[in-house]
Amino acid sequence: MVERFYFRQWLSGRDFATDDPIAQQMVNFAYAIGDRATGDCVLVDPAYAVDDLVDLVEADGLRVTGALATHYHADHIGGSMMGFTVEGVTRLLDRCECPIHVQSAEAEWVTKTTGLGPAELSTHHGGDVVRVGQVEITLVHTPGHTPGSQCFLVDGRLVSGDTLFLDGCGRTDLPGADPDAMYHSLQRLAAMPDGTIVFPGHRYSTPSSATIDVIRQQNYVFRPATAEQWRTMFAG
Repeated sequence: MVERFYFRQWLSGRDFATDDPIAQQMVNFAYAIGDRATGDCVLVDPAYAVDDLVDLVEADGLRVTGALATHYHADHIGGSMMGFTVEGVTRLLDRCECPIHVQSAEAEWVTKTTGLGPAELSTHHGGDVVRVGQVEITLVHTPGHTPGSQCFLVDGRLVSGDTLFLDGCGRTDLPGADPDAMYHSLQRLAAMPDGTIVFPGHRYSTPSSATIDVIRQQNYVFRPATAEQWRTMFAG
């Protein structure tokens, strides 16, 4: 499995969408997870310069057979943002006929953001497994930043979207956000085994990844010992 497992992390504005000032400003990560043996691959949060991402996968000898969305915000799946249109998954469906995997609580928000219809989405619940070839990706429902935010656990790696950054966590003052739900989601991630490598949705720190045990020690969002302390610090 180690030999066939395929995993890539790409930074917007540097590794793809290099001429897009919004992509450079937002410093989003996109990911590719695949099975080298079967050639199947899914993209995580393809928003900017989707053709660049598909080309990168194909240059590695794989084909895009799906997309995983951590949450509905336009810098992760496309839509309108800051007066600009981010092409996102609608462009991906022009290029590849494939399912867009979303958390069930997120489907309505994804539809509003992207214009895609329910038939174009594959909805899931926490604990569901998406198989890419023989590679199994477990979907972890982590509401808080949005109602249907989800993380992806595969081969000792956690793609955490905007739920957990190496420093900080996703905002809880935006539409659909819930500070109490975020607290519990962060506790769920903190309980992951030591050595689990966290790959966030943005590069807000110099490192591009870190293990959950290091993050537990260094990230200020884990300082509150109770939900009440969390509310005092973060739900103001």
